[in-house]
Amino acid sequence: MNAMPNQVRIVEVGARDGLQNEKTIVPTQVKIELIDRLSDSGLQTIEATSFVSPKWIPQLADAADVYTAIKKKPGVRYPVLVPNLQGYERARAVGATEVAIFAAASEAFSRKNINASIDESIERFLPVLERAQADHVAVRGYISTVLGCPYQGEVPIADVVRVAKRLRDLGCYEISLGDTIGIGTPVKARAMLAAVAKQVPMAALAVHFHDTRGQALANILACLELGVAVIDASVSGAGGCPYAHGASGNVATEDVAYMLHGMGISTGINMEKLVANGRWLSERLGRANNSKVGLAIA
Repeated sequence: MNAMPNQVRIVEVGARDGLQNEKTIVPTQVKIELIDRLSDSGLQTIEATSFVSPKWIPQLADAADVYTAIKKKPGVRYPVLVPNLQGYERARAVGATEVAIFAAASEAFSRKNINASIDESIERFLPVLERAQADHVAVRGYISTVLGCPYQGEVPIADVVRVAKRLRDLGCYEISLGDTIGIGTPVKARAMLAAVAKQVPMAALAVHFHDTRGQALANILACLELGVAVIDASVSGAGGCPYAHGASGNVATEDVAYMLHGMGISTGINMEKLVANGRWLSERLGRANNSKVGLAIA
């Protein structure tokens, strides 16, 4: 418990990881307003969109329009996901100053998702990392399936550690460890994080839990006790992975912030505004608010 942080940075992924899984195309103006609302709630990092091919993620075909139109609040970072050098160039063309790349800890998931092995997928990102370094663009790394895979089942911790260390060595300033299908439990989450932290500094690690089985907050608490201080979350619990069956949604930002504030951990977030944003998004998407906090405070 001595490692518990006093302050946590929540990386809001709702506008990208949240909306990419919606079956109905979300209007561009709704995405822009969502990000502007989130910027006003005290969040320090808001993942804005992804410059992936519209063929694969039609929901994010308006990436350039969204990124160009959002109000960039001083002190707030707006990273974007890029799948390759072409995506990186598109992002840079509209002024992106931080990007994210992704790999999997599961060979089966990597091949099913992007038709490449883990090593091949990382090789594809080398030109992006080289260009980013030359352009002084920060690069965040995502690793999916760190606690289990929908295709191969168990994922050896050693594989997670290997991929995390490789991304860190290649220049990623932060590595987000993602439980893509929400299969993890606190003991497994803690063991995975502890193993990775032996090779990558804890200050350079983040956790990204899906709440498929209601374990996300418990997993986050287990990782907080080891000292992790960056948590990915999605407003109203929106989202999931379109390529992972059973990935029902991210943990709600409102619920994470409520838990952290209740533990005396600072986030810089205005809860009233955050909850209102979750309710607003749920209304726009035509569904119930997945945030337990939002329902309680409403």
